[in-house]
Amino acid sequence: MTKDFLVQQIREKKSYLCVGLDTDLTLIPKHLQHLPNAIVTFNKAIIDATKDYCVSYKINTAFYESLGIKGWEAMEETLHYIPNTHFKIADAKRGDIGNTSLRYAKTFFETLPFDAVTVAPYMGEDSIRPFLEYENKFTIVLGLTSNKGANDFELLKTGDTFLYEKVLSTVATWGTPNNLMFVAGATQASEFKNIRSIIPDYFMLIPGVGFQGGSLSEVSKNAMNKEVGILVNASRAIIYAGSNDLYAEDAKLIAMEYQTEMSSYLV
Repeated sequence: MTKDFLVQQIREKKSYLCVGLDTDLTLIPKHLQHLPNAIVTFNKAIIDATKDYCVSYKINTAFYESLGIKGWEAMEETLHYIPNTHFKIADAKRGDIGNTSLRYAKTFFETLPFDAVTVAPYMGEDSIRPFLEYENKFTIVLGLTSNKGANDFELLKTGDTFLYEKVLSTVATWGTPNNLMFVAGATQASEFKNIRSIIPDYFMLIPGVGFQGGSLSEVSKNAMNKEVGILVNASRAIIYAGSNDLYAEDAKLIAMEYQTEMSSYLV
């Protein structure tokens, strides 16, 4: 998917919502848990219920990899069920020496046809370069994350700058807004204006709204650029909105609430 097409979808739907399919077999409705293909059944219902209100889906691969081959099969079936109009993210947080990253890139851009994959930048450019070589695919680099551990390294000073600032400014020179995005956690809203000053033209994937306490209003006010430039992820708040037979309908209502609020911030 190209950046222009993603922006078009955002404008048409008046939404920059990304629904996280971090599906935990123990948390889905109990009446589904005994089914042989429970995760896929659940995911398909969530996708059907929310696709009109979001522009993206993010699959956290850990929830599928932990189940072995059945989990990988469920991830693949889920991925192929997502409409091609929606931006498909593998939240895999990969990053290794070049020849290993080459295989990771092949995994998530060819074997599994995702549009984007999250990567960790710690090992430097050669660990990210193989992902950037793919046309119309996006590498989403961890910038300033929403977890408490962000204080351990990302918010350490290196000279006069924070480490995350160095990551953003350096990695931005390795690609373009057409193949690079950055993760910025919604709980770090106080830093968004500064982040925008460093990467004014790049999309941000913003987790942390919902259960982690991030404010959609603050994110939207401080992180948007002229092309909107943000994808706000909500996972548990949407997919686990209900626990009975009406779980998909409940998810739809929450996704609709997000989309309605987002539409009010778009001009």
